[in-house]
Amino acid sequence: MTDQAVDVGGAAAGQRTGQFLGRQRELKELRDDIARAGLDTLSGKKSPRARVLLIAGRPGSGRTALAEELARQVAGDYPDGVLRVGLTEPGGARIPADRVARDLLDALAVPAPPGAGQDELTELVRAALAGRRAIVLLDDAADAEQVGPLLPDTSACLVVATAQGPLTGIPDVRPCTLGGLDVKSSVELLETYTGSVRVTVDPRAAETLVEACGAQPAALVLVGGWLAARPKAAVVDVARQLRAMSDDGPELPSAERPLARAFQLVYESLSQPSARILRLLALAPAGIADAHTASALAGCSVSGAQNALADFVAYGLLRKDGAVPDQYRVPGSLAPLLRALCEAVDRPGEVQLARARMLERTVRLLQSCRAVTEPEGSPARKRLAGLPRALRFPSAAAADRWLSGRQSALLAAARLAVEDGGLDTLARRLVAALVRALAAHRGAEAAAPELYGLHRLVLDVAERRDLHREKAAALLNLGDLDAQTGRTTEALARYRAALDAGRAANDPYATGRAMESVGGAHQELGDWQRASDWYGRALSQRLARGERADEARLYGRLATVHTYAGRYGEALRGWRAAVAGYRRLGDLPSQARALSEAARVQEYAGRPEESLRTCREAVEQARRAGDLRLQAALQLRLADTLDRLGDPAAGRRGPPPPPPRGAWAAPPGRGPPKNNRGTPKIGGCIGLKR
Repeated sequence: MTDQAVDVGGAAAGQRTGQFLGRQRELKELRDDIARAGLDTLSGKKSPRARVLLIAGRPGSGRTALAEELARQVAGDYPDGVLRVGLTEPGGARIPADRVARDLLDALAVPAPPGAGQDELTELVRAALAGRRAIVLLDDAADAEQVGPLLPDTSACLVVATAQGPLTGIPDVRPCTLGGLDVKSSVELLETYTGSVRVTVDPRAAETLVEACGAQPAALVLVGGWLAARPKAAVVDVARQLRAMSDDGPELPSAERPLARAFQLVYESLSQPSARILRLLALAPAGIADAHTASALAGCSVSGAQNALADFVAYGLLRKDGAVPDQYRVPGSLAPLLRALCEAVDRPGEVQLARARMLERTVRLLQSCRAVTEPEGSPARKRLAGLPRALRFPSAAAADRWLSGRQSALLAAARLAVEDGGLDTLARRLVAALVRALAAHRGAEAAAPELYGLHRLVLDVAERRDLHREKAAALLNLGDLDAQTGRTTEALARYRAALDAGRAANDPYATGRAMESVGGAHQELGDWQRASDWYGRALSQRLARGERADEARLYGRLATVHTYAGRYGEALRGWRAAVAGYRRLGDLPSQARALSEAARVQEYAGRPEESLRTCREAVEQARRAGDLRLQAALQLRLADTLDRLGDPAAGRRGPPPPPPRGAWAAPPGRGPPKNNRGTPKIGGCIGLKR
């Protein structure tokens, strides 16, 4: 898992030099804090929760780099590894607790039920960590409310949190507060960019520059990158230039001015096209960008955007995403500066147009990502061939890697597009394309947690725009996901709301689908009367519209409910109607399945001769359909029935002649077998397709 909000600072220096600079006193204090006895231990009790260490400091102080270095040094004591997650987006918005919990569960390889609430997910996180010795790194916490629910209920784990201030409410936490780096480490950090010569010839100038940067790692990295791009620039001149800068714009706290001045120094040295790309990166979803994102935002070529991004990394304005090639992240310390600059320089219309270009590019990439999974020669592959080369993926595997690496940015783009409210048409297209791409590459079941959130976004747009058809579709999809995870009551409420929306849209498909789903929810809840009533309503609509395939399926569902309720006569009539419907459609496999269910009902009703005849007919239909698996299952059904009739030898030989009348009768009160929930189980191995 990758961090979602990480600062520049020591991390950037470490990437350049391969070593961590300074902070040795803080590291010693933190390591001593791990071994220090807590309040519970002093009172003679075993600590019920993980040890929590807090690194407090402003963005840009190197707090994340210090947390990473601490985790590296003590990793040997925690064999289950390091889990990293950010609690705040680069723009300053809190990341919802359910999203944080899902990220942690993904890292722990623990499945999370789609649509689960915050409490359920955080409880799953604590349960998954209960038997582990791991380090949990919580980056950029806003307050204790974000951290508390994620604390493991075991003292074997270590939690390292970073924040701007104290986390009041977390017991037994002593913050390690960061200021600037010491002078020696600051100068060493500058040397990694400028080389030792320029510092050695004028060491006092280097110390003056450190002072002008407030000894803040993020500011030193920016100035170091600027000096590295200008080998002839003198260190003392840069120090004077920083001191001479005026603090225009809103009044900043004194501690934030050095970073703002260093950023201004670098920004003013950029060419106009590069400066525009940098400003518009404030619009990158979740602070994550690649060449396509930058190209779409600025309206330039992909190669030009890629060159600009590489320059920004050299300056310290961006950092590479170690987990995903050719992907970059806006440092959390610089995100507010970029956003303020974009608001001050770019007109609102230009910003909205840049957003629209980015969303349109993302939609086309998602369409390409899905199309590459289609067979050769399909319409989707033909459309894919007409796209520009930069928007095409060479293979399905490459598209899958892109989708996995960009997933967090894609989901963030969908959320931001819906929240924006001014680009609802593009937002709907983006969500639809993302749903199809995830389903094509992961399958609907594996992608269910992401799909649940996307369908909720569609519902938000539909409700805001009074789009009744889209609202009905979103509610039906959400209801299906609720039903799959056992939240049948919630699913029933969704289906009823979808029925109202379908009627408001005058959409017969949505209305019929909703009525059938309401019946299915009542069936799952064991309310046979309401289930049969709603199935009957859905069937009436299908009959009126002449939708034969749906008619046959609904006859089967209605017959199943009658079987549950013990109304075997009505159940048999339903299955016969389903058989007749499938016969008219020429669907031999479904006809065989319907016949097998009719035979089962006849067996329950105590009519074994008819059951055997019907089962033989089902076997014959399966043979004609060429469905060997269905044929084998039906033959097993025959053998099982003959065994209960007292003729196991005939069952082993194969389909026998009909037994004498009255040879077997169902015991009084016999009905469908029950599953482990106590609900009647119909069609165990030969169930009808829903």
